[in-house]
Amino acid sequence: EGVTMEYTIRTVTPEELDAVCRVENRCFPAAEAATREAFRTRIALFPERLLVAELPDVGIVGLINGCCTDTPVLGDELYEPDCPHSLKNPWQTVFGLAVDPEYQHRGIAKNLMNALVTRARDGGQKGVILTCKKEKIGFYEAMGYVCQGESASEHGGAVWYDMRLTF
Repeated sequence: EGVTMEYTIRTVTPEELDAVCRVENRCFPAAEAATREAFRTRIALFPERLLVAELPDVGIVGLINGCCTDTPVLGDELYEPDCPHSLKNPWQTVFGLAVDPEYQHRGIAKNLMNALVTRARDGGQKGVILTCKKEKIGFYEAMGYVCQGESASEHGGAVWYDMRLTF
């Protein structure tokens, strides 16, 4: 307890596909986890918006990723490989925020989110959108997100809520 961890948040590299998949699969059930193919596509399409948290001597322990879209709602179609990403689009999405369970509750997820928000703000986006489960609403509200109500998303067969942070 109380041990400070020095980790780096940075842009993913193509060589880190396996590590990213490992963290994702430790955090999400199979129906909700992004596939290896999805991550391969995302790394090719928007590496600058796929950030990883790396611990020395451990490797990647967390990640956050999402495309930029032109609508302020995260629709399930955006999860498809041909996501219409463009850095000119006004809304940064969060497809996934994952921290290895061994390293949770140490601020890594919040710092990954802050790093992505900073990139979106600096990149000219007007806000960040995501969907989350009911029990995570408070986590995002504490970071300034506003719940927009229940999402139309049926991703992984779960009930999701639309969250939006407007700059």
